[in-house]
Amino acid sequence: MKTESIILHFERYSDPSELNAQERMLLERAHEATANSYSPYSKFCVGAAVLLENGEVVEGSNIENSAFPSGLCAERVALFAASAKYPDSAVVALAISARSAETITDPVMPCGACCQVMIDIEKKFGKPFRIICQGEVGEVFVFDGVSTLLPFAFDEKYL
Repeated sequence: MKTESIILHFERYSDPSELNAQERMLLERAHEATANSYSPYSKFCVGAAVLLENGEVVEGSNIENSAFPSGLCAERVALFAASAKYPDSAVVALAISARSAETITDPVMPCGACCQVMIDIEKKFGKPFRIICQGEVGEVFVFDGVSTLLPFAFDEKYL
């Protein structure tokens, strides 16, 4: 047997003011997108904003359904909408934010299903994109590509 380790590299900012102007704007758009969340069951409102190479920003918010598996996360809503409207424009960055009845002070991470979608989008365009995560307030984590969040992703080699 052999034990191995994975070292995770990411940027940590004390608040959004430390981000560059473009990333601050994208995170603000993700915060604004939480207002469009349909989350009557969990009351956990998530917003996402995708910046594309063509300069467009596409927002998404989580949508819940009483048949719980039928809902969709904000990240996938935004990524799928961007892909549908601008199929030939690569993703540059994705910002994620959330709010709830209790103020969320820790950065909100994408779920495994969203990371898996991000893996395929990165493969489609042949390059990683930045992932910017914050709660309602507080620290911001920035990752240079989804492989940092999902190092053992399922991909085409298994098909």
